[in-house]
Amino acid sequence: MSEQTRLTTLDNGFRVISERLPGVRTAAVGVWVDAGTRHEPAELNGVAHLLEHMAFKGTRTRTARQIAEAIEAVGGSLNAWTSREQTAFHARVLAEDVPLAVELVADILTEPLFDEAELAKEREVVLQEIGQVEDTPDDLVFDLLQEEAFPDQPLGRSILGTEETIRTMSRGALSTFMADHYVPGAMILAAAGAVDHDRLVELARRWFGDRPARPAPPPPPARYRGGLARDGRELEQVHLCLGVEGVPYRDPDYWPAQVLATALGGGMSSRLFQEVRENRGLCYAIEVFSSSFVDTGLFGIYTGTGPEQVGELFEVTERETRALVRAPEPAEIERAKAQLRAGLLMSLESCAGVADAIARQLAVFGRRIPVEEMLAAIEAVDLAAVRRVGARLFGSGGATTLVALGPVDRLPALEFGRIAG
Repeated sequence: MSEQTRLTTLDNGFRVISERLPGVRTAAVGVWVDAGTRHEPAELNGVAHLLEHMAFKGTRTRTARQIAEAIEAVGGSLNAWTSREQTAFHARVLAEDVPLAVELVADILTEPLFDEAELAKEREVVLQEIGQVEDTPDDLVFDLLQEEAFPDQPLGRSILGTEETIRTMSRGALSTFMADHYVPGAMILAAAGAVDHDRLVELARRWFGDRPARPAPPPPPARYRGGLARDGRELEQVHLCLGVEGVPYRDPDYWPAQVLATALGGGMSSRLFQEVRENRGLCYAIEVFSSSFVDTGLFGIYTGTGPEQVGELFEVTERETRALVRAPEPAEIERAKAQLRAGLLMSLESCAGVADAIARQLAVFGRRIPVEEMLAAIEAVDLAAVRRVGARLFGSGGATTLVALGPVDRLPALEFGRIAG
């Protein structure tokens, strides 16, 4: 850990990590919690996200309006997000207002009211979110891919939940989920920018230090299965997602998988963008992604096209993917590595980006990973590593996930085979 980065663990397991950034007068600060969608039972799908909403709707000492006015009175902002493995509550403030930001985040996490009237209103807000996703096929198809790849388990369910689970979600369910999962050992106070670590530790002890240490129930292990799903909708385009099991965060193939995804479909110079869009005009957008979780991953290709173009698009995508996996070209791999290096460095040029990075790294790896270490890992990816991870992802023996959303009744038989070998 660099001299600018410091880590302290309180007696109850609550962790405080900070990184001082020279030349800035602001700070990003928040609490990251190891609790997300994959920690939910089926009947409470969406509880982590609904809890994130409800945390801002009043505490025993402040109304929702008072929370908003308190942070904006100093020119700051307060927000949150929920993922499948984490929930984060974070603020941006001037350096002198870090104590207020920590107090407000602590207040909403330790003293929430979960008022019944506010809960009724927030259920409707989340139902609107669910409806918005249903009306946005290029968002919905990713949820369908996740569900088909990890069926009948929390990791495959929507972060937002379903209309049924949200309508029946009770105040008691929120309180129980928070009591079970928002425990000190699963929480991290992270800050970056103009921050004083010792002062942060004092604030953490004041607001979180008296919470009893106890373990949080672990999520069930992921079981990738894959399969084929067609969802008929009256749309102009067919939205397609092709997936295979990817790699976890801590896997040695993490960076080779990122390089492969970038070279295959991560930019305008990528194989698929050039051949599928530029040379053949088969789609407007095509992208490749490598998503990781603690114990698994999902490597996928997304595109949208007309029903008549699906057959040719499949053929070209399979051919180009096979060609890259079997014989990557040095120049395209170097371009992909350059994109990853630049993206990494750009993401760390803001206080918010650094705070998020150090919190996630501490949660997954138990330490702050130096930038130089990540850059070296990217640079170490060579042609052999790309071929190896390609054979691992697309080799025989694994299941493929395929989701088609739109006018699927006009599609040819869809089968995306294992392509390496």
